[in-house]
Amino acid sequence: MPRVPSAAAAHIGERIAEARKRYTLTHDALAARTGIDSSNIRSYESGRAMLSIHTLIRIADALDTSPGYFLEGLTPDQFDTTDRRRKAG
Repeated sequence: MPRVPSAAAAHIGERIAEARKRYTLTHDALAARTGIDSSNIRSYESGRAMLSIHTLIRIADALDTSPGYFLEGLTPDQFDTTDRRRKAG
């Protein structure tokens, strides 16, 4: 799985938190809408964890927005697309 620097994870998390608050939803309410554990949502919002594109889509749907909203403002160089778990050679 591609690695994402913490700056990108933090940016996406901030956007999720902004959208959630705009709808006046608690973490538990968003968890109920998405089927994602509220502790995971907190981790995504704080930038401590990076979510999959599938999870991002679920959150975007629950917040009536597009996944692109959360990625807006990020540049391609902010993403490390190498898989460091693979062995070289």
